[in-house]
Amino acid sequence: MNPVTLFDFSKQSDISAWRVEDDVVMGGRSSGHFELTPEGHGHFYGKVSLENNGGFSSVEMRMNPVTVSPDQYVVLRVKGDGKRYQFRFRKNTSDYYAYIHYFDTSGEWEEIRLPLKNFKPHYRGRTLDRPDFDGNQLVSARFLIANKKPQDFSLKIDHIRIETEK
Repeated sequence: MNPVTLFDFSKQSDISAWRVEDDVVMGGRSSGHFELTPEGHGHFYGKVSLENNGGFSSVEMRMNPVTVSPDQYVVLRVKGDGKRYQFRFRKNTSDYYAYIHYFDTSGEWEEIRLPLKNFKPHYRGRTLDRPDFDGNQLVSARFLIANKKPQDFSLKIDHIRIETEK
């Protein structure tokens, strides 16, 4: 299968499809923001708070179904702040759960390759007793930070692609 670009911030200046969702939907106090930088990168940043049973911030893009196979990789070009993030997606809009994979950032620009077959089904912070990703499509892409501690965060995103093994 040919590589598929889910989003390339250096080539797509309209980020209106991206929506921030924080723990405020459950009464928490975290605050995330998302913008396009002058250099052409998506910038997800803010503060995670544990107040009022909070603890997460995320930014999501919903999309038309993208055909994939479990033997492919999500390839992220990001510059984080040394913290751990999640990349997550849904394979159907009707699914109540998402498939997630953690990744650590180094503070430098880096390319991170996450095998689709290793994404685990999760719901509200719990791993579900279901198979790892074995589907054939994605309908959303989300970055989330939830490290069980109050903290500022900053993640710059250059692009998100689906690729086969090199």
